[in-house]
Amino acid sequence: MQKAARKSEPASNPPGRPREFDMDTALDGAIRVFCERGYHATSIGELTAAMRLATGSVYKAFRDKHAVFLAAFERYVEVRQEQTRSAAARGANGRERLRHVLLSYVEHSQGSEGRRGCIVVGSAVELSAVDPVMRARVTAQLKTNETFMASLIREGQVDGSIPGHVDADDTARLMICMTQGLRVVGKARLPLDGDRLVGIAMKLLD
Repeated sequence: MQKAARKSEPASNPPGRPREFDMDTALDGAIRVFCERGYHATSIGELTAAMRLATGSVYKAFRDKHAVFLAAFERYVEVRQEQTRSAAARGANGRERLRHVLLSYVEHSQGSEGRRGCIVVGSAVELSAVDPVMRARVTAQLKTNETFMASLIREGQVDGSIPGHVDADDTARLMICMTQGLRVVGKARLPLDGDRLVGIAMKLLD
C-alpha cells in the first residue's frame, strides 16, 4: 500500500520579498505533469522542470510536493469552473445551457487534454482512499459540479425547456458519473462521438 501523501499548505511568501515567478504559469506546468503521471509517480525533478523553476524556488513558495499538488488542484478547479460556466452561458435556456456544459466535457476529454487527464478524477482514484485532505477536496468539487448541473435542470423546469417530472438531483448525479467517466475514457484514448453521447444524455431530460 502506498503511503498517504503528507498534508500541508503552501508556504507564505516572506514579507517584503517579491515573488520571482508567475504563480499561475508555474502551477499550470505542475497541473500538466500531475495529470499525466499522477501524484506518486511525479518526482520533484519532473515537477520543477514542468514549472520551469529551480528546486529552491519551489521550496520557497511551497513546503513540499503535497503543497504544490494542493495549489495545482485549486488552480485546475478554478480554470475548469470558468470554462464550464462560459460553456453554460452559450445556452438560451436551462436545457441548452446543460447541453453546452456536457459538450464542454466531451471537448476537454479529447485530444491532448483528454490524453493528459483530469486532476480531479486522478485524485479520486489515486489519493481519496489514503489522503483525507484530498478526499475532502475531491468530494467538495464533485458536489459543486453536481449542484451546478442540478441548478441548470431546475432553471430549465422554470423556463419550460425541461419537464417538471425530471428529478433534478438524481439526474445531475447521473450526469456527474457520465462526465467523470468521459475523462477516464479520454485518458484511455478511446474515441468519443460527442454529439451522439450528449444526445443520449439529454434524453434523460425528456
